[in-house]
Formats: sequence, structure tokens, C-alpha cells
Amino acid sequence: MSDSVLLALRGASFAYEDGPAVLSGLDFEAREGRALALLGRNGSGKTTLMRLLSGGLRPKAGQLTVEDRPVTYDRKGLTGLRTTVQLVVQDPDDQLFAASVSQDVSFGPLNLGLPDAEVRARVDEALAALDIAALADRPTHLLSYGQRKRTAIAGAVAMRPRVLILDEPTAGLDPDGQERLLATLGTLRAGGTTVVMATHDVDLALRWADDVALLTPAGVRAGPAPETLARTDLLREAGLRLPWGIVTTQLLRAHGLLDATTAGPRTPEQLAADFVPPAVAVRTPSES
Repeated sequence: MSDSVLLALRGASFAYEDGPAVLSGLDFEAREGRALALLGRNGSGKTTLMRLLSGGLRPKAGQLTVEDRPVTYDRKGLTGLRTTVQLVVQDPDDQLFAASVSQDVSFGPLNLGLPDAEVRARVDEALAALDIAALADRPTHLLSYGQRKRTAIAGAVAMRPRVLILDEPTAGLDPDGQERLLATLGTLRAGGTTVVMATHDVDLALRWADDVALLTPAGVRAGPAPETLARTDLLREAGLRLPWGIVTTQLLRAHGLLDATTAGPRTPEQLAADFVPPAVAVRTPSES
């Protein structure tokens, strides 16, 4: 799979009416086939950046490009962008409005003017991908919070975007719900979807992402997740702490338990599997 630049902002600036600049001269890119975590303190401009990437906002200066082609903001250009890029907001209740799950998921494909058979195929595919096919006829107001999150994502997936942007998708989910969602995102990525996730969770970013983009007052600082999230200077700029996995790796190396060329654990489970010796079996007298 190619890792060429699929979606990019070049020299982008934006300010809301009568307000100060939220972003200024910003450069950002998402590469095809990569999982990218977008990190930054509250007020750093993550939500504004995501809306610029999805066409919900237009930069006051600079340019949005898809495969190096500038996006135009007429109807044709925005329709083309929204078949390429889909944004799922943090609160699913801001995105769901139809009476049932299947009706909500079908909204986007119907607006593309697709034939009914194609719409049904896309809805079925998206419901299956998010593991909510059994909820197709369920009224949206009877869904649990996790089910509403999955329905909102399914509505975006039904558009078959090349880039799926998610704002804090694991927020509000219990541990099992988080694991199921991450597994789903892994499946989507394996199928060719580029996934961009905005999150405050540096541990999740280290575990999940190939690349990270840190929003700092000086601009975007981006690079491979393990290396970038080990940079205390960059994390300090972004108002973030070191991830658990980075600290653990540093401790293992300091005690000679991990060499400099071997990747450290990204999760407690990896630490337990790779570095904690199995319990010594205790033989009972009858086994002697």
C-alpha cells in the first residue's frame, strides 16, 4: 500500500469571525494507508483543523489538497471532497438524526444520488463493518452510547471515504467498547481506509498510530509515533506528557533489559508477554 500524501493543508490559516487566529501558516499531511493520531491541548485547534480537512470550514489563507490537487469550494468540489474525506464528530448525538439506524446510515449515499440497490449495499456493508447489522431497524433514540458512536461511524463508512477522521472516538466508551472500536478501525485500515484520530490519550496514540501530529503554538510537529512521542521537548510544546510505553521502554533500557534496536512495549499486555517471566510452577507433594 502506498504511503504517498493523500490529504494536505499547505500554509493554512483560519480565524473565526471577530476572533484571533486559531491556526496560522499551518502545514499538515495525512499519508495513504497510515493511521495518524492528532494530539494537542484543549484550544490548540484540533477541531478547527479537522473541519478544514473535511471541508466544513474554508481556510482564510493557504490551500487544501487531495493527492496534490487543490480542492475547490463550489458544489462539485465539495461533493468530491466529501466522497473522499468523512468526519465523525465526538458526540454522536450531534450527527444522528434519522428515526432508525439504517435510515441514518443511508443518508449520505442517498444524497449522492446513488441507485437504491447501491445504497442498500453500502448500508449493509457499513453496518457489518461496525458490527451493528442486528441494529438496522432499531430506533436511534433507543441505542446505547457505544451503539450511537458505531452508528455515526457507520454513516461515514457508508460513503466509502479514503480518509476517515474521528474526533475522540473512544471518549465515553468502556474498556470493552474501546477495544471493539479499535479492532473495527484496524479492519477498516486493512481494507485501505486512511484513519485520522484526534485524541488526548498519548498512550492510545502510541499503541494505535503509525504517525502522530502534535499541534503546538509553533505549528504541527509530525513524525513516526514511537520516535515523536519520545521527544519531551515536543510534548512539552504540545502540553502533553510522556506515554506510559515510552517511560517503560526507557526504564527497561536503563536496566539492560532491552537493547537500543529493539522496540519497547506499547501496552501493559506487551510488557507482560515479552518481559515478565512466567510464574514458576509449584509442584504439590502428590506430583513429587
